[in-house]
Amino acid sequence: MPVRPVISGVGSPDALGQALAGAQYLASEPLATAAYLALALGKPLLLEGAPGVGKTEAAVALGAVLSRRIVRLQCYEGIDAAAALYEWNYPRQMLAIRQAGEGHLNLYADEFLLERPLLEALRAPDDCLLLIDEIDRSDHEFEAFLLEFLSDFQISIPETGTIRAARAPVVVLTSNRTRDLHEALRRRCVYHWIDYPDPALEAEIVMARASTVARSTADAVVASVNLLRAEPLAKPPGVAETIEWAEAATLLNSQGAAWPAAFRRAIGVALKDQDDLTYMAQRFDAVLPGEAA
Repeated sequence: MPVRPVISGVGSPDALGQALAGAQYLASEPLATAAYLALALGKPLLLEGAPGVGKTEAAVALGAVLSRRIVRLQCYEGIDAAAALYEWNYPRQMLAIRQAGEGHLNLYADEFLLERPLLEALRAPDDCLLLIDEIDRSDHEFEAFLLEFLSDFQISIPETGTIRAARAPVVVLTSNRTRDLHEALRRRCVYHWIDYPDPALEAEIVMARASTVARSTADAVVASVNLLRAEPLAKPPGVAETIEWAEAATLLNSQGAAWPAAFRRAIGVALKDQDDLTYMAQRFDAVLPGEAA
């Protein structure tokens, strides 16, 4: 297995962590290490965690560090190989047939091929980062189809032949763990579980990503969000909701809303399920921040 200890100028987990911070993503040391090892070993990175912990953001930040565009394959129930690999542009082929008349026409030339994310990544492995988002939403059949792709980084097009990547592209898979992934898929990846950040790190994330939030507001919102996550909610707030709640409450406060009323009025930014709002209605005073700034 070829090992590349330095990738795009990044030569260690610490260096990658610092580079990610420069891309406004504050990664924990274990995450930076897993991402670095995936790059060095040329293996896909599998990120699992609850919705909203920053899995997709981690992939986007990694793409920024490596100066690669993101080629995203959003998985869903029923996704098939055609949606992931390629399709033939039948309307264009029909038009070309009419224009060609009796002349020669190659119906399987590149001009009639519609690239989908996997083929696009194979053809430009040095320019892109392939993000296979929410793989747990796909069917087991599609997950099995991905095994060959992630092993050999090649696909076969019956009409034209096999296309193999000149080198392994950078691949990040994310999963919300709504179902267990196949063991064979896990073996092909470097794995990391992303948990909610600890309060100190989450407050730093708020300060790095929000535009006008005071540190005291960030600390208050983070403390409140952690109390909410301890409740049996259907959709507990993620990191993105923490940032947006702090931003929204700060905006209302700047327009005259007092603390903690500003937090209560902006609760729809943090909780986005009616059952959760109903459940918390009588408990808000216990979890809402008090004076924040």
